[in-house]
Amino acid sequence: MNTSRRILLAGMAGLAVAPTAMAAAPAPAVGDATIAEERFARIIAAAHAPDVTCARQAERYADAHWPDYVVAARAVLDARV
Repeated sequence: MNTSRRILLAGMAGLAVAPTAMAAAPAPAVGDATIAEERFARIIAAAHAPDVTCARQAERYADAHWPDYVVAARAVLDARV
């Protein structure tokens, strides 16, 4: 599976869980996010970038906005357990 397809699938997983997770959980502190949560939040953020077709812009968007997606990343990772 190529990278862009993986990013889009992760983003869709984050979208499926994010609305309920955002309503149920308070905003997390960025400092207590695990490495797995941070990486998955970056993947979800990259999938939600305005221009997903440009990898460099998606990466910059993910670097700037990944803290906004930590709750969704935690919900997806917790659902896998």
